[in-house]
Amino acid sequence: MRLIETEDDIAEGIDHLRRVDPRLHEVIELAGPVPLRRRPPGFSGLCEIVVAQQLSKASADSIFRRLTDTLGTVCPNGIMDACDDTLRGCGLSAPKIRTLRAIAESAGDGSLPVDELGARPADEATELLTAVKGIGPWTAEVFLLFCLGHRDIFPAGDLALQIAVAEAFGMDERPKPKALVEIAELWSPWRGVAARLFWAYYRVCRQGRDAMPL
Repeated sequence: MRLIETEDDIAEGIDHLRRVDPRLHEVIELAGPVPLRRRPPGFSGLCEIVVAQQLSKASADSIFRRLTDTLGTVCPNGIMDACDDTLRGCGLSAPKIRTLRAIAESAGDGSLPVDELGARPADEATELLTAVKGIGPWTAEVFLLFCLGHRDIFPAGDLALQIAVAEAFGMDERPKPKALVEIAELWSPWRGVAARLFWAYYRVCRQGRDAMPL
């Protein structure tokens, strides 16, 4: 299965988007370089995505760093063995503690084969992930995009993507997830690059290119 693993993959995806959708030409020019933004796969990578839910990058990185320092290694046994007070001390909320424990339990009993998800089709991997209590579509899709490198994922429920597409295409209001899924179909099989492109466009429009992450 073809994955997004290198800057060359991003470039190939951008070339595809430029060919199939002329509306993206200006978006591509304004966004500038589109970051790869790959994260570690596996259990630790999934936990990092959960920690990042509804937090700024700086806050999420700080909490996950404390979690890693406290546990040594973020692994199923470490999450299950740590008491709630220890996990709260790292900055985790009660819902996120419950989600991390649910992931650890599912990984431990084999119902969530975290290390095998990269070889599964995106829809099958998403189904396995969202079967775990606390993991919704956004978390599953972001994990597949950035930790596993699936190339044809577009998290249509992401607010920044909705806003970016609406602004780029001159829409009166941001599209609902179902409508955005339909818009993104044209960009297959490089919807994962399209998502990165619109996130880059969103940041540049609000903060300028100097604020773009490497």
